[in-house]
This record gives sequence, structure tokens and C-alpha cells, in this order.
Amino acid sequence: MKRLVPLTVNGRAREDAVEDSLLLLDYLRERLALTGTKRGCDGGECGACTVLVDGEPRLACLTLAAACEGRRVETIEALAADGRLSALQRAFHEMLGTQCGYCTPGMIMAAEALLRRDAQPSEAQIREALSGNLCRCTGYVKIVEAVQCASQETT
Repeated sequence: MKRLVPLTVNGRAREDAVEDSLLLLDYLRERLALTGTKRGCDGGECGACTVLVDGEPRLACLTLAAACEGRRVETIEALAADGRLSALQRAFHEMLGTQCGYCTPGMIMAAEALLRRDAQPSEAQIREALSGNLCRCTGYVKIVEAVQCASQETT
């Protein structure tokens, strides 16, 4: 069964007919062509699909699109403005916070939520905020350093 779901995606108001069973991940990637949100484990274990819903990190592979009715959804594509990377995206690039890059959008979105809540988080807070996001390429040191670097840029 389909129903009209009003929501805001990356600052743009939308109203789309969605099936009750449609995952937010599939809605974003297939209907809206926002492919920065990655499909990883499909079970809520890796964090590659992390997006922000009303400013809070959510796993798009476990969230129904219809459950976002009336909410604000932000994907990695929302962070860059006028073709310029955000401070956090730039920090990931400059501090070598990526390897293969597959987990990077989810890591950045989880870190973005943290930095919005606390502009100067401790290393322990950063590690806690990223604990639901897995990276198979790094030891997380450069990822944590990137978030620390971005937090210093905002002061």
C-alpha cells in the first residue's frame, strides 16, 4: 500500500507516494538519487547508511521512509554548500580520515550530529558518537583526528 508522505530532504520540502515497507535507504538512493548514503550490512550493524533525521543520527537501512513523515532528513549531500566541502568534510580529506571511503558518509553524518550538539567534544565523546560506524580499513585514529580538527575549526 502506498501513501503520500510529506518530509523535508536536504532542506527541500517533498511529498512522495511511498510504500509502507519502503526503507529510507532505498527511498534516498533509488527515488531521489542521493547515493552518498551507502548500503552496507542491511542489518543496522555497520553505520554506512547513517543519515540525520531531525538532527539525530539514524540508520537508513532500519528506518522506514514513511516513519519520516513531517521530519527533516539530511544526507551527506546536504553538507557541502555551493560546491564547497563543509569543515568536517574538509577535515576528513586533509587529515586522511578516509581509506576506501565507503564508510565515510556515515562517519561524517554521525560526527556532524555530535558537533552540532557539542562543538568541542572530547576524544571519548567522539569515539562514542562513532561507535555505531564500522571501518574495515583504518584503526579509527585518523577518523577521530579529523573530527577533532573540524571541532577546532568551528571555534
